[in-house]
Amino acid sequence: MNRKPLPPRATIGLLGGGQLAQMLVHAGNAMGFRFVALDPNPECPAFYAGAEVLAAPYGDRAALAELAKRCDLVTYEFENIEVSGVEFLESRVLVPQGSRLLALSQHRIREKIILQEQGFPVTPFRVVRSVAELSVAHKALGPLMLKTVTGGYDGKGQQKITSAATVESGFAELSRKTRPPFIAEELVEFERELSVVVARNPAGKIASFPVGENVHEKNILTLTRVPARINPLVEAQALRLAEQVAEVLSLVGVLGLELFLLPDDTLLVNELAPRPHNSGHYTQDACATSQFEQHLRAVAAWPLGATTLHTPVVMLNLIGEQLSGMLEQLDRLPAAAHLHLYHKHEVRAGRKLGHLNFTCDDPARLLETLNSYGIWTPSLLENALS
Repeated sequence: MNRKPLPPRATIGLLGGGQLAQMLVHAGNAMGFRFVALDPNPECPAFYAGAEVLAAPYGDRAALAELAKRCDLVTYEFENIEVSGVEFLESRVLVPQGSRLLALSQHRIREKIILQEQGFPVTPFRVVRSVAELSVAHKALGPLMLKTVTGGYDGKGQQKITSAATVESGFAELSRKTRPPFIAEELVEFERELSVVVARNPAGKIASFPVGENVHEKNILTLTRVPARINPLVEAQALRLAEQVAEVLSLVGVLGLELFLLPDDTLLVNELAPRPHNSGHYTQDACATSQFEQHLRAVAAWPLGATTLHTPVVMLNLIGEQLSGMLEQLDRLPAAAHLHLYHKHEVRAGRKLGHLNFTCDDPARLLETLNSYGIWTPSLLENALS
């Protein structure tokens, strides 16, 4: 569907005012857009980037109506929001991402089934509603990751089932957080975790960013390396999968597609997120267009920007106390390091507070530099950069 481009000076509404919204505002300021964010926190990260904030719960109908009234279009920065709230907005203002893809990505079972029905290779899974069904799934698939169907991110809402002895306790632990059904996914033996950020605009034009290689610690993304250490055939396969997913799901905006690379060089789709993705933060300093500008271009019906990688890059998250460790050594920050902070006042374990993009074509030298900070786990850096 062709749509007239949204002109500069138009107002874009943001459902959510976290760090992704902050970085969308930074990108959009240069494009001439104005922003109003709906977020429970009046001093959310988007506020510090210059967005006006409607401080209210995401589901507050009066606040949603006000957001619709004041904006030319609305986009969401994360998927843990009520679909009914987005449907409410759709009846009052343009929401290019729509509610359909949001509903799909919020529900892991529906997401897996739709992807499977469309012929995409997904991690083997079972739907489980009881200890008995989890036991059957474990016998069929072996070691599992048991996940809540909705909610949960950065490792939350998950229990690892490694043996028959952990079936009952794992089910009970997850049941304390939410009610079944759950999804049990095979713990596949993968060589690397990869991701692709792909964009599609209303005219159906698609553009993918280079494949990222990701490293997680405690189920939270720690590091993304680009280019990924993969062969050209795998790279082409990953980009093709991302673009096919974008087309099949009628994406408008950007989407992060998470993939497992198996030892035989085949790929499995792990999860998708219909918004800017943590593994795409490297684009801010290493690509012709950042994922945040690209998302705005897509929802605003502008031509998509070039996704050319100008330089090799390593993105490292600053999580919890890692930020203070970094700030104490600012005088040692390399010239090729680009620091991005999220204006979050409370430091908590596992909370993402910022990230660093290191534009560097010498991984061995970067490994030596990063190890000298004493912030990140040496073995993790060694595996990622050696």
